[in-house]
Amino acid sequence: MQTNLNIQPLFDTEIEVLCPATVANLVCGFDILGMALQDPSDRIRMRLSKEPGIRIQHTDEYKLPTEPAQNVAGAALLDLLQAIPEPVGIEISITKEIKPGSGLGSSAASAAGAVVGANYLLGKPFSDEDLVRFAMAGEKVASGVKHADNITPCILGGVTLIRSIFPLDIIGLSAPPLQVTVVHPQIEVRTSDARQILRKEVLLKDAIRQWGNIAGLVAGFLKEDYELIGRSLEDVIIEPVRSILIPGFDEVKQRSKAAGALGGGISGSGPSIFMLSKEAATANSIAEIMKQVYTQLGIESKVYVTSINSKGCEVRITG
Repeated sequence: MQTNLNIQPLFDTEIEVLCPATVANLVCGFDILGMALQDPSDRIRMRLSKEPGIRIQHTDEYKLPTEPAQNVAGAALLDLLQAIPEPVGIEISITKEIKPGSGLGSSAASAAGAVVGANYLLGKPFSDEDLVRFAMAGEKVASGVKHADNITPCILGGVTLIRSIFPLDIIGLSAPPLQVTVVHPQIEVRTSDARQILRKEVLLKDAIRQWGNIAGLVAGFLKEDYELIGRSLEDVIIEPVRSILIPGFDEVKQRSKAAGALGGGISGSGPSIFMLSKEAATANSIAEIMKQVYTQLGIESKVYVTSINSKGCEVRITG
């Protein structure tokens, strides 16, 4: 944490923060790898107040809590405000386009966007790592666990590796141009529930295979080796357990790879499924396959054809 903070509050400024969806885990990198997406994004409007306290409003249909300690954005802001020497108030209005429980980093978008916006309004006294730490308090409200695989790419953009949480050690990874196709079946898989079904112990042979895939995926990104990326998008520990919660998962994955996808899997804790492709035409073909699978299952779905967001949360002055 920074010391001797230089706080310069912008009381007469209103901002809007665009907070991108994220894909956590990237198949084999449970809790350590994440990627920001161009679409969808939440929007948060914020301003400072001379009246201390956090006041939260939602302008969407999800009826999320507005009590700061029970709201992911509020919890993150409470953590941030404890680190500044002078009391200020924050007024925040959240419009969620990333559906809660989608597996696309909905809670991370709210928590990350809130602290990025607050940092801007306070004169940017905090580092990116500070902001990740504050936002992790919001993730604890959402899932009961402080994890950063969604938070970090949401704040920093691109693909990120969290080598360690305590102490926090974040590495930004370069990546080749990639098309990302995501399907969100309109069912909910709660992150806390998806964590509870995981095995507490794994076989050494499975761990070794998983370590090889993580290393291969990171190397594939850095070397811009599409074939290596594809070979490394394999999970022998988490996906076999969590995929049973997602109808149509196996069919989506098999048909997408047959259509030319490099690979993919569960986005975060699900139910969304993502696939990476080298070409836009392939990504669009996969989108049609995803729609067909869920139409045949009688499950409503939303499909995105997007790409990697290299910027992360963006602040725009609105007033």
